[in-house]
Amino acid sequence: MSRRSGVLEFAVLGLLHDAPMHGYELRKRLNVLLGSFRAFSYGTLYPCLKSLVAQGFLVEDNPDVEYVPATALNGKRSKIVYRLSAEGKQRFEELLAESGPDAWEDEHFGVRFAFFGQTDRAVRMRVLEGRRSRLEERLERMRSSIARTRERFDDYTLELQRHGLESVEREVRWLNELIETERATRNGRGPASPPTSDGRGQAAGSSDPPGPPYDRPGRS
Repeated sequence: MSRRSGVLEFAVLGLLHDAPMHGYELRKRLNVLLGSFRAFSYGTLYPCLKSLVAQGFLVEDNPDVEYVPATALNGKRSKIVYRLSAEGKQRFEELLAESGPDAWEDEHFGVRFAFFGQTDRAVRMRVLEGRRSRLEERLERMRSSIARTRERFDDYTLELQRHGLESVEREVRWLNELIETERATRNGRGPASPPTSDGRGQAAGSSDPPGPPYDRPGRS
């Protein structure tokens, strides 16, 4: 299974863990909750749903209803409702418990973070610390690259490199805040509260652009 299809499987199982829904509603939820999935079409989502049904992770509540493709005349699409089976719930719990390198990568980390409220605190810590370690390695490579190529590039290219560097530095600071918050609630139950925000997804007093760092430009 490719990394991107694995991320989609995790996101679908996670959203259906909250409540059953039909494909159109599910796609809307993916678009709203997971911005990186905006490019996914029905041609990508429905094969994933059918695969999860075939594996026994999802159940179609009305599988006997014949699919009616949308046309200019009827404008309708059958609404098969998908829900998690017992095996699907177990599969989602298994995926939630994973904290290896795949969970630290750019695309997968954003999806994992979206479901942190359902993730065990120890797993959240491993994912956050792994992500921070990965970005610190990236920072070192970026700084070395800028130092080596400074004399060969014009001011605009260097500015673009600095922009990318600053974006990664911001995410490292954000991760540090999250990790400290998790440690401060070590003895509590349930998900830790994220750092205080000014209401725009931005830490109070911060000059960084609003929104989660993994949606910002300059990522490599």
